[in-house]
Amino acid sequence: MQLLVLVAITALSLLPGLATLPPIDRDEPHYLEATRQMVTSGDHIDIRFQDQPRYQKPVGIYWLQSLAVAATGEGAKASIAAYRAVSVAGLLISVLGVFWIGSMLFGRNAGFVAALMIAGIAGTGFEGRIGKTDAMLLAVTVIAQGALARIHADVRSGRDGRTWPALVFWLAQGVGVLIKGPISLLASGFTVIGLSVLERDWCWLKRLRPVAGGLLLALVVFPWPLLLYQRTGWVFLHTAVGDDLLGKVADGQQSHGAPPGYYVLTFSLMVWPFGAMAVGAGLAAIDRWRLSPALRFCLCWYLPFWLVFEVIATKLPHYVLPAYPALALLLGWAATGADVPRFGDLAAWQRWLWRFAAFGVAAVTLVLAGLVIGAPFYFHVAFPPVAVFIAALILTAGGLGLATGLEVRWKRIVGMAIAAATAYGLFFGLFAPALTPLWPSRSIARIVAAAKPCPTTTMALAGYHEPSIVFLLGERTRLTDLAGVADHLQHDPACALAVVPAAQFATVKATLAKQGLPLRRLDEVEGLDLGGGGWVDLDVVTSASDTRR
Repeated sequence: MQLLVLVAITALSLLPGLATLPPIDRDEPHYLEATRQMVTSGDHIDIRFQDQPRYQKPVGIYWLQSLAVAATGEGAKASIAAYRAVSVAGLLISVLGVFWIGSMLFGRNAGFVAALMIAGIAGTGFEGRIGKTDAMLLAVTVIAQGALARIHADVRSGRDGRTWPALVFWLAQGVGVLIKGPISLLASGFTVIGLSVLERDWCWLKRLRPVAGGLLLALVVFPWPLLLYQRTGWVFLHTAVGDDLLGKVADGQQSHGAPPGYYVLTFSLMVWPFGAMAVGAGLAAIDRWRLSPALRFCLCWYLPFWLVFEVIATKLPHYVLPAYPALALLLGWAATGADVPRFGDLAAWQRWLWRFAAFGVAAVTLVLAGLVIGAPFYFHVAFPPVAVFIAALILTAGGLGLATGLEVRWKRIVGMAIAAATAYGLFFGLFAPALTPLWPSRSIARIVAAAKPCPTTTMALAGYHEPSIVFLLGERTRLTDLAGVADHLQHDPACALAVVPAAQFATVKATLAKQGLPLRRLDEVEGLDLGGGGWVDLDVVTSASDTRR
């Protein structure tokens, strides 16, 4: 019954809007288009976005998305839902994996509570529905950490060693490296170091079978980069390791730099509505860590990972997602355990930290509810009645999340998870797609589909270069400047279409007039450029005298 509830809540959160939510700039459509080009070309070694190499991340997620697309039998015409199904599967694996770990460490009911939190937090409600790496990275991290937890528990209880946990651990690490580099290895490495230092015992690591495991890891990871090296030389390593990985550590890449403390500030949003409960459980675990190897395991999973990522220069809220299952496991323990301290037994600084987390839950709840009610008015679209229901669900989940002190009842957590998951499903399934100004690329694609003068029509865009438009219009779409747009229209005046900033329409028109070509405005698109962070006013234009053919 508990497994069915977990699957149902995960589906309720993620499945609505899987096919109707437009691609979300900028990361997701880069993955989607690169995968589609991989499917179209049949080249599953080189990763390309249009004609440019895309080596910032390894090939694993592209392979998985390619398999999902192949399963539809539609090839390049497959719905966006096929690509996103990989993330849905990743989150479902994560939820069930946390249930397994929690059942092993603290009992079945604790595992159920922990899995409910992973299924119900805002971070997974978003990452689990978009076609990129992080949901599947979370899945392999949970699997690897589950195997590590099994080894650690066996050692501490004196049970004989078994082979399968080490095998699962290294296989999961290999898949994790192919998906997003060394992130899952870092999570496990920090856990191992923390446990070994706290317990003053490094001998238990023999159970990991590091020599054989390292060979297995190499067998999983190295064939692809070796094949790619034969084609590109050191370009992949320079891009993936030098520019992307080391660049993130030293510098704030792509305007994503932030000082230490960033993840403290974003915590309340990412784990909403469970923030106060999770912090309370973590504080209780700190108070009891000497008494339980399982509590030590969870604390060593979360704290070192979080601290290191606070130091790394490049920061985005989802970077610490692989650590949140540890907090969920502690919440499972706190909600079902008999040795949880009372709130009044905690130190003063711990009580104040919990109050800060509770304030975060209240603030995020009010902001989210306010955004849902206010967004239609801000974007000047018809107010959808479902917004009232979503806001009510947000207030309900947030209110339930403000449990008093450390006294948490698992039934309250079930209610929180259901309310939050339903809110995510309705928001991404019905509400967000209806906010037309949020999706300029979708509006452009619809205009092009209606006005397309020739079967071979291609687009050139100046002033709007979001990757979502390439995924929606095709690989041959040109992201260029005003001169490139003019050249595109001159090259094929009867069939070509273009997009220019509305303020530059007269400039392009004058340029084409010198060549004896007209320029007509087909339609106008106004909206918010999510990737660029500003409002855009664009004209869809043509130099054809009549687009009806």
